[in-house]
Amino acid sequence: MSDPGRCAGGSKRWWVAAVVLLLIAAGSFTVGLRGYQSVLAGPVLPWVAPSGVIGGSQVAPPPAAGDDLPAPPPAAGDRVPAPPPAAGDGVPEPSEAVSPVVERSVPVSLRVPAIGLAVSMSELGLNSDGTVEVPTDFQEPGWFRLGPSPGQVGSAVILGHVDSYRGPAVFFQLRSLQAGDRVEVSLADGAVAEFVVNTVATYPKAQFPAEQVYASHGYSALNLVTCGGEFDSQTRSYLSNVVAYTSLVAITPADAAVGSLAKDYLG
Repeated sequence: MSDPGRCAGGSKRWWVAAVVLLLIAAGSFTVGLRGYQSVLAGPVLPWVAPSGVIGGSQVAPPPAAGDDLPAPPPAAGDRVPAPPPAAGDGVPEPSEAVSPVVERSVPVSLRVPAIGLAVSMSELGLNSDGTVEVPTDFQEPGWFRLGPSPGQVGSAVILGHVDSYRGPAVFFQLRSLQAGDRVEVSLADGAVAEFVVNTVATYPKAQFPAEQVYASHGYSALNLVTCGGEFDSQTRSYLSNVVAYTSLVAITPADAAVGSLAKDYLG
């Protein structure tokens, strides 16, 4: 995008909006907390409405190693987005037939064992000016509710802060994830959607691949986003975004999930 602090135009309906940019004054954003200005990890998050099915759900293989996800054509005068990452080598293939798959349901918690993360989640939408909301709690990520829920066809997106004035925040270790690491999302209906990390990529904020992160690519994806890269002490902002791309490998229905939790509790 030629100007990361400006919203692109689009239709009145969110699902055909071209791009929504999160305003983060020169690549960062601050919010007053009882008069205290805190530098948050709110990334520059251009948003592209998912193409294809929003309400469906299915399990499909992640992109094969070396395959590229489609990149949006650059608008006149815009920068060409960074090339999409290839799926990491050694990523386990999901089962060819996993049933039942999830209906749309609000995600309530996130678990990433590889980085010791187990947290509740909030919901994020759009601000009145059309910008993407960011989590108000440094230690709680947020699900972008205008996209699919985790486990549905398309790219579900969860945003989280990397740090705060108090120290590391919820996605501080996101950049250390590796291909094959597991990500679990518990849904409000009791089901659990399990994903596997394909790759983790870092992009300059001006080259954030909006369509790649937010659009549907024909399978159930979950993309985790935060800030990263070099920290500019002058502007007090990170210069890049970190994205962990994951794909669905299993669904545990509500009844089975409850039984599994009871078994773990009772030993």
